[in-house]
Amino acid sequence: MSVKKVVQKGQEVDVSTIISKMVQRARTAMDQIYDYSQEQVDEIVQAVAWAIYKPGNAEELARIALQDTGVGRYDHKVIKKRRKTMGTLYDLKGKKTVGVINRDVATGITEIAKPVGVVGAVVPSTNPGATPVNIAMMALKGRNAIIIAPSPKGLSTSELLLKYIHQELEKIGAPADLVQVLPSPVNKAKTKELMKQVDFLTVTGSRNNVNLGQTSGTPNVCVSEGNVVSIVDSTAKVKEAAHKIFLSKTFDNSTSCSNDNSIVIEASVYDEMIEALQKEGGYLCNPAEKMKLQEAMWIDGKRESRTLAKDPEIIAREAGMKNTKAKKAQFFMVEETGIGEKHPFSGEKLAVVLTVYKADSFEHAIEITKKILNYHGRGHSCGLHTTDESHIEQIGLEIDVCRLLINQVQVYGNGGSFDNGLNFTLSMGGGTWAGNNIGENLSYKHFLNITKVSRVIPEVVPSEEELWGTYWNKYGRE
Repeated sequence: MSVKKVVQKGQEVDVSTIISKMVQRARTAMDQIYDYSQEQVDEIVQAVAWAIYKPGNAEELARIALQDTGVGRYDHKVIKKRRKTMGTLYDLKGKKTVGVINRDVATGITEIAKPVGVVGAVVPSTNPGATPVNIAMMALKGRNAIIIAPSPKGLSTSELLLKYIHQELEKIGAPADLVQVLPSPVNKAKTKELMKQVDFLTVTGSRNNVNLGQTSGTPNVCVSEGNVVSIVDSTAKVKEAAHKIFLSKTFDNSTSCSNDNSIVIEASVYDEMIEALQKEGGYLCNPAEKMKLQEAMWIDGKRESRTLAKDPEIIAREAGMKNTKAKKAQFFMVEETGIGEKHPFSGEKLAVVLTVYKADSFEHAIEITKKILNYHGRGHSCGLHTTDESHIEQIGLEIDVCRLLINQVQVYGNGGSFDNGLNFTLSMGGGTWAGNNIGENLSYKHFLNITKVSRVIPEVVPSEEELWGTYWNKYGRE
């Protein structure tokens, strides 16, 4: 079998050697901080967070990311980098990850935290700056080293980020090799080899990359794609719901797995909701415009990059929309009744295009939502705009998602917020519904191995009556 090779610095080098050298440097760096105190570890995390939050750094990273990937919005990328970093640092503040982290006298269990090892992080082109820092903070909190595998288009952003991180690590005397980025050229061969050689893996991005990660043979916490659906029921505060959906749909030109993709509106408030969305800058496409938009977004079933996470005026131009209102729209709306491959608007779009469904009742809205998520996005997230508490419980029981946001901006809240209880992250699991190992938001806890030290406690032996009493009373002992 031939060994895959790449040209690096003018010389042909096999991919396995490139990765093994990086992993070895990562292990050496981990050994150097293994005896660090909690305070020293926390200082490393602060340093990495400051590397992106520092005035000027987030702006430059956002500029390069937009320049090289061509997706998203500069101002929103700056906000994302700062908000996610601040939120994650707040989540990590005060958490114990070194040595004894918990003692339970009643059970006789003492928990001791240890690293999982060298972490490989495959990150998407949609977030080549924010996602690496977010995962690095969590991994480093557990005294792990991390090697980042960016997308080819995101490499320059990740390389600049690495430069900023190394500058901060040097300030505090921490080893630079705690954080590394795959060298140019970034390709599938290097990424796949990294997946094999690291101790622990996380993949955020395309369905193909997630599948590769989950079948790599390496312990992993790869996460699912999104296709967020929000229901607007008959009791919703329509204007508030419309504004929140607008914010979610348009943030960073819908590069996130948490942007609203479809909304399902109860018939009794349908017209009112459409009007409210139009006041927020939404443009409702007629059937002919919808077809033109579809042709501009998909070619032979494949998503067309010309309209991927682009500004709305670019989408309008590519779709040949002549209407003045369409050219000035903040986002587009298409009415839909179908779901599945023949109806591409029912899936994840990564565009400022909102698919709109009308439901006869709340029960019908749940039915539509289930069908959409079963086609694409099951396990990830959905939302509900309501003032009816019974609807909240009903949808919670019936919809198979790991995150259900009530009266919130999906894209802000799914990945953690200062006004909800979800932890900050850019990587969200969808549980077994999505074929993932985790259903929660990725957090520092996923980057810890825990040794449980068990001590003898006073014996407690249950009686047979305690265990089978209710069963015997009902069915007898025979």
